[in-house]
Amino acid sequence: MEKDFLLDPYSLRILTELQKDGRMSVQELGEHIGLSTSPTWKRVKDLERAGVIAYYTAVLDRHKIGLANYVMAEVNLARHVDNVVEEFEKAVLGCPEIIECHSTTGQGDYLLKVVTQDIATYDDFLHKVVFKLPGVREIRSSVVLREIKRAAPLPLRHLGGA
Repeated sequence: MEKDFLLDPYSLRILTELQKDGRMSVQELGEHIGLSTSPTWKRVKDLERAGVIAYYTAVLDRHKIGLANYVMAEVNLARHVDNVVEEFEKAVLGCPEIIECHSTTGQGDYLLKVVTQDIATYDDFLHKVVFKLPGVREIRSSVVLREIKRAAPLPLRHLGGA
């Protein structure tokens, strides 16, 4: 976010509403926040230009597209030299089954969120892909039984928003 870019109450309400429904029209958005269409559109464009709104996307129901298995995998690298880390991270970017990858502190070097059709497919993915990623020494997998909260909107209270 630009240093001098301020999020006023209307901008915060726009962000709150768009996190609930990113397909809302500018007219609907304006009605929700109490502004007419033109100033609402200008504020949305300003938020996009400032990078506060990074992108828009559709959230799919993974069960309905045959990806019922969800695993959190902690990965430890054997060595932490630059080329191994870069090769590992580059390889992860090329794996569509890995939907998120985070460099972490604690026990694991990385936390991967992986989706597959079922546990057998995950086992196959581990052996054919993950174990062969550059520098991988150890993997600890936790199968997600239920998702209690996912793809939640970012909190805005610290900025004065809802």
